[in-house]
Amino acid sequence: MNFSVNDKTAIVTGAATGVGLAIARHFAERGANVMFADSDIKALKVETTPHQANIACFAGNLSDKLSRINLLKETVSTFDRVDILVNANRQVITRPDILAKRRPDDLETMLEQNLRQHYELSWLVAEKFIEQEHNRSSSGHDSIGSIVNVSSIAAQRMVPELVEYSVSCAAQDQLTRSMAVALAPKNIRVNAVAFGSVMSKSLAAKLNAKKGHREFIEKATPLGRIAEADDVASVVLFLSSDSARFVTGQVLNVDGGRSLLDRSSSPYH
Repeated sequence: MNFSVNDKTAIVTGAATGVGLAIARHFAERGANVMFADSDIKALKVETTPHQANIACFAGNLSDKLSRINLLKETVSTFDRVDILVNANRQVITRPDILAKRRPDDLETMLEQNLRQHYELSWLVAEKFIEQEHNRSSSGHDSIGSIVNVSSIAAQRMVPELVEYSVSCAAQDQLTRSMAVALAPKNIRVNAVAFGSVMSKSLAAKLNAKKGHREFIEKATPLGRIAEADDVASVVLFLSSDSARFVTGQVLNVDGGRSLLDRSSSPYH
């Protein structure tokens, strides 16, 4: 099986921190050209220094149409083409008090960040995949482009404190399946990875502040541990590679079996 992404070009959004950063690094370490995209220019500069020949960064708000267009233009200008898009930029609104007054724009914020941005950028990049098709040397069975969305198992579980986030992730999962079918005739694959608790600075702070928090998550996870960002990145790498050339429209859970059990209403607690 060929898990190689050597010489391919990937755009990874949300690449300044966390899972997005791990994904971008995974691609770069395995020979891909990678455009690290994020709104946090300071973090991007830190993570892409010293500057390698196969790494570039783009800072911009992807809610803005011009920023999305410029991201694609800069990627093609720097690396000549684009083969992979990973939509890893995401935002979470958590409401521990589920009866607290909700801000009227919470749902709109979640749908904008976790759905519409991915929708718009995916179509834009898919059009570029199709435009590039005649210049490709790949065989007829290889996809001409791969899109991977980063989602959450919150989309599959009833999580009262994550209502708006859960709804946006569920919509993103449906977008993944719908786009996969729509783009299949063009040999473009669209998949998603859904995860729950992944070790991060914010989760580490919660583990330190709340006694027994780590043990609770580990017991709620059949594999008995909290995921590292690289666990998610490895699966994204697989879905982006030619080894997954007959895989499309799938939402693959990377949660250590957490979603199979009902020991907690939330994948984060």
